[in-house]
Amino acid sequence: MKVLHVIPAVASVRGGPSHAIFAMVRALRSHGVDAEIATTNNAGSTVLDIPFDRRIEYEGVPVWFFPQFPTPKQDSFSVGKDKAFIFSPDLTKWLWQHLRNYDLVETHYLFSYASTCAGAIARWQKIPYIVRTIGQLSPWALAQSQLKKRLYSLLIEQQNLNCAAAIHCTSDGEAEDVRHFGIQTQTFTLPLGVDLPHPQADAKQQLHALYKIPSETPILLFLSRIHPKKRPELLLQVLYQLSLQALDCHLILAGSGDEQYLEELTDLVDSLGLTSRVTFTGFVTGADKTLLLQGADLFVLPSYAENFGVAVAEAMAAGLPVVVTPGVQISPDIADSQAGLVIEGELDTLVAGIVQLLHAPEERRRLGDNGQRLAQERYSWGAIAQTLSNIYASVGSTALR
Repeated sequence: MKVLHVIPAVASVRGGPSHAIFAMVRALRSHGVDAEIATTNNAGSTVLDIPFDRRIEYEGVPVWFFPQFPTPKQDSFSVGKDKAFIFSPDLTKWLWQHLRNYDLVETHYLFSYASTCAGAIARWQKIPYIVRTIGQLSPWALAQSQLKKRLYSLLIEQQNLNCAAAIHCTSDGEAEDVRHFGIQTQTFTLPLGVDLPHPQADAKQQLHALYKIPSETPILLFLSRIHPKKRPELLLQVLYQLSLQALDCHLILAGSGDEQYLEELTDLVDSLGLTSRVTFTGFVTGADKTLLLQGADLFVLPSYAENFGVAVAEAMAAGLPVVVTPGVQISPDIADSQAGLVIEGELDTLVAGIVQLLHAPEERRRLGDNGQRLAQERYSWGAIAQTLSNIYASVGSTALR
C-alpha cells in the first residue's frame, strides 16, 4: 500500500509533530507500508537547505520537499508569513499531478495550507484521506487567533474534517475535542510511539558533570519546544518558590523556541536571581537527549494543552517520573498507571507536588518503573505501526474510489 503523509514543515524547530512523523513513517515502512512525506522547506524564521521537486532520503525516510512562498526575506505576501499556514504553490502543483499515485493520504495539522490543499485535492480525485488534528481542536488551541480560525473553519476546515475517511486521534481527550467541534467523521485513537532507550548506568553523574551541577542537587527537566503554551515561565516561578524553601534544585530547559520569548525567559531568570539554578541547552537530540532523560530526577511539563506529549512518553520510557497538568491529554494514562503526578497548573499545587517527590526517592523510583512499563506496553512503535497499517488497509478497501 502506498501512503503519502502531508505536513506543513518537518524542521526540528517545529516541535513534536515533526519528530513524530519521521518515527511514524520509519515504523510503517518497516511493516511493509510504502509511506512517504510531502512537506515544505520551512524552518521557522529560515528555510532548510534542501533540494526540491524530487524524492530524497531525509532522517532515514523518503521525503518530497517544496519551497514555501514567500521566503523569509520576502514580505510581499502576508498570508505566507503566517507561522502555521506556510503557503507553497509548488507543493500544490505536485499534489495535483501526483496524489493519484497514492492509495491513501494522511494529513498532519489543521489551519495550514499543506494539509488543507492535500485534503481538497484528495476529495476532488476521490482518494481517501485521514486527518491528524495534532491537538488543534483543543479549547486552548482554538482560543488562539480565534476569529481567524473560526472563519477558516467555516469556509474550509469543517468540510475537510467532515469529508475525511477517518480522523486519527492520539488520545481519548483529542477524540472528545473532535466531537465538541461538531465533527461526525469516524475517529480512531492510536497513540504515538517512542523508542525505548538503552539504560545508561552513569547518566546522573555524567549529566551533573556536563552542566557543572553539584552532585547532590536534584535536576528538574523541561524538554519540549519552548513556547508559552508549555508554560516554562511557571516552572521558573516554581523554582523560585523552592529556593525560598531552601530546596536547592536545578532546572534544565531543553528545547528551541522563538528568540524574543527566550530573551523574556532569560530576563525572568535574572530578575528572580536564578541564574546559577537554570540551564538553557537549546535543541537537543541523540545521546544528549538520552542523557537528559536518564540523568534528571523529575520531568515537568505544565502545559495548557498537549494532544499527546511525545516528550512525556519519552521520559516515561527512560524511567523518569513525570509531573504533568491535565491539559496533557495522556494524563489519564499516567494517573491510571501511577507513572507520575497529574497536577493542576497552579503555582502552589506544582510546588507542593514537586516538593513531595523530591523528599521521596523511593516514590520517584516506583513512578519511574511504572512509567517505563506503560511506555513499553502502549507506546511501542512496532505495535502502533502494525495497528496503523491495518487501519490503512481497512480505510483503503472501504473508501469510495
